[in-house]
Amino acid sequence: MPPAPAYRGRFAPSPTGPLHFGSLAAAVASYLDAKHQNGAWLVRIEDLDGPRCIPGAADDILRTLQIFGLHSDGAVLHQSPRTAAYEAALQELRSKGVAYPCSCTRREIADSALHGIDGLIYSGTCRNGARARHPHGEGAARTLAWRVRTDCVAGDPQGVVAFDDALQGHVAQHLEREIGDFVVKRADGLFAYQLAVVVDDAFQGITHVVRGADLLASTPRQIYLQRLLGLTTPHYMHVPVAVNEAGEKLSKQTLAAPVDCSRPADTLWRVLAFLRQGPPQALRSATAEAILHWAAANWTAGNLLGIRTLSARQ
Repeated sequence: MPPAPAYRGRFAPSPTGPLHFGSLAAAVASYLDAKHQNGAWLVRIEDLDGPRCIPGAADDILRTLQIFGLHSDGAVLHQSPRTAAYEAALQELRSKGVAYPCSCTRREIADSALHGIDGLIYSGTCRNGARARHPHGEGAARTLAWRVRTDCVAGDPQGVVAFDDALQGHVAQHLEREIGDFVVKRADGLFAYQLAVVVDDAFQGITHVVRGADLLASTPRQIYLQRLLGLTTPHYMHVPVAVNEAGEKLSKQTLAAPVDCSRPADTLWRVLAFLRQGPPQALRSATAEAILHWAAANWTAGNLLGIRTLSARQ
């Protein structure tokens, strides 16, 4: 067997609908960064949140990637069969005394929490023990959620988790003040994104994570979990998010149209223009494979330095 490449990247979409322009741009950026460095590029389907997944969406996403010449350098990993791995990680956090059960309802959290940089900041009500419920009271039959303490950040006496992003620069976050104790397993029994992504990146040996800047605020939580679990932290690069004319991120909620697969070369050209790669006009009539070959050889991530959003109109 040849040695594993020094660079292992990935694209990890959630099958909540078809790929739109913004998600294709993220896929292309992660692919090009891997191929420019002679690395491997993997695809992972993040289908852990079953209620949000749309039947057939995963297959549609994989077909779309194939149309655009984006082929995974290994078997596609699905999260849904991997709950045992996430449970093992939770048990390790529990054994270290950094995870605890929480009985708070959404209403209680909303009534007592402050707004932080990524939602409500949990006040730590159950940090020293989940409260008992009245047999007939609200939440009496609820399964407990599991949270991770953020008052024990290792490596920084100020409780700050910091890292240097390849495009967005130095990022520092005080987890307890800005995020609060965050959920790693929900009360409905589903594991949270923050834990699953950390476990899966380690399982796949991911060395570089290239994804949208909308996930920048999540990264310190993931680095914190990596430290708690003794896992290696990848290099991070957060590329600009595609927004519509109203400045809203392209998404299912903002009615983003599915990516146009009828003219893959023209769509890829527009993606490269969006990513500020300056593709020559002649490429618009080339094959998808030829465009990706040119783009990988000429990939210049620095053209996106410090940019968090870009208009999807080209």
